[in-house]
Amino acid sequence: MAVDTEKDLMAGNSAGLGRPLRVPAFRNLLIADLVSDIGTFMQNVGAAWLMVSLHAGPGYVALIQTAAAVPYFLLALPAGSAGDIFDRRKLILFTEVWMMGVALILAILTIGGLTSPWLLLALTFALSAGDAFETPTWRAILPELVAKDDLAAASALNGIEFNLARAVGPAVAGLVIAVAGVSTAFVANFISFFGVILVVARWKRPIRRQTAPPETLAGATVAAVRYVRNSPAILTLLVRTGIILFFCSSLFALLPSVARSVDERAIGYGLLLGCLGAGAIGGALLMQTLRARFSTETIVSAGVVTLGGAIVTISRLHRLSTLALVILVSGAAWVLFVSLINALVQNLAPDWVRARVLAIFTLVYMGSFALGSAAWGGIAQRQSVRLALVYSGFGTAASAILALLARLPDSTADLSPWSHWRMPVIVKEVGDELLGGPVLVTIEYSVVTELESKFVKAMRQYARVRRRDGAYKWGIYRDIEVANRFVEIFLVHSWAEHLRQHERQTKADRELEQRVYSYVAGEPKVRHLLYADSTKL
Repeated sequence: MAVDTEKDLMAGNSAGLGRPLRVPAFRNLLIADLVSDIGTFMQNVGAAWLMVSLHAGPGYVALIQTAAAVPYFLLALPAGSAGDIFDRRKLILFTEVWMMGVALILAILTIGGLTSPWLLLALTFALSAGDAFETPTWRAILPELVAKDDLAAASALNGIEFNLARAVGPAVAGLVIAVAGVSTAFVANFISFFGVILVVARWKRPIRRQTAPPETLAGATVAAVRYVRNSPAILTLLVRTGIILFFCSSLFALLPSVARSVDERAIGYGLLLGCLGAGAIGGALLMQTLRARFSTETIVSAGVVTLGGAIVTISRLHRLSTLALVILVSGAAWVLFVSLINALVQNLAPDWVRARVLAIFTLVYMGSFALGSAAWGGIAQRQSVRLALVYSGFGTAASAILALLARLPDSTADLSPWSHWRMPVIVKEVGDELLGGPVLVTIEYSVVTELESKFVKAMRQYARVRRRDGAYKWGIYRDIEVANRFVEIFLVHSWAEHLRQHERQTKADRELEQRVYSYVAGEPKVRHLLYADSTKL
């Protein structure tokens, strides 16, 4: 594939923000996504305006946001599982066609004057459901398009694209609605899907051959939770992200109130949103220069402290001009944090589980953001907007202390598959009906006497790898009849799951396994035992 060739050629070059744009598939997809996101923002403005035009109450207008947000919570995990089980290219095409169809229905109904408040909410939910189901897969394909070292730059470019669409979309929507009516904005959203569909349809994604049986949605979801629970690096990233987002969410939740306190005109709020977007673009442009000099941890921590300081400063400003400058800085600090965190989580997950890990990341991201917004809104209601901003700003800056306790993980590990285990030869007498499970795997080690304590300690670390990749029970035992013999056992739910376990070990696990084997004399003896159900014998 041409994309893979370009990725290899670029891997040795110095990082640069424009480097991912040299990959035609990424560049074309970024442009198509910009058009699509502009259409989405036009759709959002049009939906809110149409709801007001239908003389619905403010409760209905607020429900537009609810209808757009709920699908992300309902569909995140199954969407992530689908993104890892099914062909990602085909899944994106399906969801894009789904959203385009819903957009067409909404446009036709609006042109015919047949839209009602509840119908508008239902169609908004359907559109958002398509986006929610697509999002984990959309993010998971990024490492397939650009080199690993370019993920942060690609993530920053996505941030620039999104902020540009957020600035242009509402403005274009207002002009279109004023000149040609809200139905024209919906038609524009329908047309905006064509670019993405065309680019994805022409993308020649490499075929990934899989020898193990495919996973089910339920099994894949369980595997995702199990993987994250037994991956310390990902857990650290999720905890840091959740805490930071909880505190800094006040910036977005209370910005309308801040804007109204300094300028009651809607243009004041629009100006601040524009400054936030412009700051994000500036931060993205600055990011590559900073990455050449500083570590990811240093940049993220500095960005978080800057963001916290900006939030506290905002609480003390009463002029639109000075407020706009601080918001500009906030946007830059925000995108530095978000871009690097997004790139990091993509680098920490192997391909077989990447969409699911991103789905869990999205749940933590949106959950912390929603919880923080509600909390700071409640404090602002009971006390004052100023105090809510002060508390959250200091909390945001203080969260940088977490770098001392839980540093952001290194993302340089090689997560490509390392299928080196010998596949067991199944005797002919064992029929397919016995291959269901559970499966018990035992491994006998003959350990060097003076290295026994080191062996057991290393095996305790290795237990995480076993559980992460499929084992639901694990143990290490010492044989009391044979000197120096230790037996490792673990249980897997099915034979199919154990076959997948063979494919899930990565080259990053090689160092730990080699350390375990350095304490052992001779070759370990592996046995596979299937559960003997008398009803099937």
